[in-house]
Amino acid sequence: MTGGSGPRAGWCSASCGYSEMFGYVLPPLELLPEEEQRRFRSMYCGLCRCLGQRCGQGARMILNYDFTYLAILLSGGGAGEEREGRCLPHPVKARPYLAPTPAMELAADESVILAYWQLKDGIADSRGPKRGKYRLAASALRGGYERAAAARPGFDAAVRQRLGELSALEAERCPSLDAPADAFAQLLSAAAEEAGEERERRVLRQLLYHLGRWVYLIDAADDLQEDFAGGGYNPLICRYGLTEGKLSEEQQQDFARTLDHSIHMMATAFELGDFGCWTEILEKTLYHGLFQVGQAVLDGTFHQRETRKKDQETV
Repeated sequence: MTGGSGPRAGWCSASCGYSEMFGYVLPPLELLPEEEQRRFRSMYCGLCRCLGQRCGQGARMILNYDFTYLAILLSGGGAGEEREGRCLPHPVKARPYLAPTPAMELAADESVILAYWQLKDGIADSRGPKRGKYRLAASALRGGYERAAAARPGFDAAVRQRLGELSALEAERCPSLDAPADAFAQLLSAAAEEAGEERERRVLRQLLYHLGRWVYLIDAADDLQEDFAGGGYNPLICRYGLTEGKLSEEQQQDFARTLDHSIHMMATAFELGDFGCWTEILEKTLYHGLFQVGQAVLDGTFHQRETRKKDQETV
């Protein structure tokens, strides 16, 4: 798998950020009223607590925005009771958080499984100090992963299968964008299999599939220069036959159309679902936030943008 560059943003300063392939699905806070911002923060903090309760305190290191969105999508349009409490990262002032629900527990377990296998993939693909970092993180997460995999064996098997397919494609330096992106998309769509009724699952499968495709491709674009310099596999290098570590303007436009197609397909699925109290947050993210992130990655300002945003937030 192509690697990322660390945690993108978060209210919880304890998040260690080892889930490096993730972190691109960001709430456009400037477009959300305070009530919606509070609801999102409460889910974020609730998922953090749920991770610790179900999978051990080490599991809280994987928390990021993308996993928060997974919890929102699996929530069936509802939310647990809002509570307030202190925690290790915020020992002075109590923070609002949502009480665990079965949907949040499902999201926590699936997040740990995803993060653990990504770390194992990072061990296989890395060398030197970076491999050591992945080994340390995987070791810290192993107990939590074993509990999560025991609770969700079907999802664990699906993740292992799809990552195996993805590793094979990357080993042969597959020149297609669609083949490796499809493998990761299928992996993420499997997260819907224990959610709600069949109609709800059909909507979630499609939404998560195209979200997974978009995440894989945007991560490849974000890592393009690093992968080119290090000789690592990147589908953009192979697809466009790059001899430099960047896309031409014409190639960027072509790639942007591919990204936009995934967002449009997510939006189509979204319109078929009922997301209850999370509708406005998801709507603003799908119709604004993802486009903003895509543009920032392509013009090389994404990490500068997120650093500025994080500096402005209360952590």
